[in-house]
Amino acid sequence: MSNNHKKYLTLTIWALAVIITVSSAIYQRKTGPTKPETYTVIVENESYSFDLKRSHDIIRDLYLRLEDTPPSLEGRVVYRRYPTDDEWTEKSFARIGNDLEVQLPLQPPAGKIEYYLILESPGEVMKPGYDEPVIMRFRGDVPAMFMIPHILFMFLAMFFSNLTGIMVLFRNPRYRYWMKYAFWSLLLGGLVLGPVIQNFAFGQFWTGWPLGNDLTDNKTMVAFLFWALAIYKNRRSAKPRPAFALVAAIVLFAIYFIPHSMMGSELDYSTGEVVTGFLHNPLFMISQ
Repeated sequence: MSNNHKKYLTLTIWALAVIITVSSAIYQRKTGPTKPETYTVIVENESYSFDLKRSHDIIRDLYLRLEDTPPSLEGRVVYRRYPTDDEWTEKSFARIGNDLEVQLPLQPPAGKIEYYLILESPGEVMKPGYDEPVIMRFRGDVPAMFMIPHILFMFLAMFFSNLTGIMVLFRNPRYRYWMKYAFWSLLLGGLVLGPVIQNFAFGQFWTGWPLGNDLTDNKTMVAFLFWALAIYKNRRSAKPRPAFALVAAIVLFAIYFIPHSMMGSELDYSTGEVVTGFLHNPLFMISQ
């Protein structure tokens, strides 16, 4: 194989790793349970789109704001604590210039509310979110000094994992070098900084097995165990076992397609305790 061909192959491997990693990050961002819900309504024969929040930091007052609304649009928000049988409460939006705004009550960390809107324009009433109310979870403030490196290390873990897997597929022996970066990035981002982030946000360091069913904690641990096994099987004193590195890369890639924060911490209003897992999770069709 010529040097030019080797360089081209190396660039191809790195480019594929970048493309797959960025695509996975975008997918997770768009499918996660904290991404705002987007709705579109027709007001006076014109479409109007807006986003409704699904996550809020408790150190700031909570305002729902519909920006640049049609002048004739009025509305109310209907909400209650989730998951409870509380009576629904209604609050009217106030018009501030071109915007509609309403303040909602804050909840403790891991507390949730479910809500929908009632919007009115001349001769028309619309109820965005009525059939499936938007669920908003509250969290504590997470300092940037922990959040930024957490995100960075998790991104790097995915990148080095993809790079390692692709190198294995192309029979590139350098996979043994880069797999170490995948392992250490995952360890630092997922099992060191991850619990720190969760403690700031919800008051608990670990809510995965055996303490709970938090899917984020559990999937991180599963991925780490696969990478730990791959590192052990490919240690320098042993015969290379590229298949273990490939399987670890595939496992981490598959795990990234599980939306982040699904089955995460949730405040049980009846006991005041933070619970996790299948209870009240809409993925498993538990009634609201």
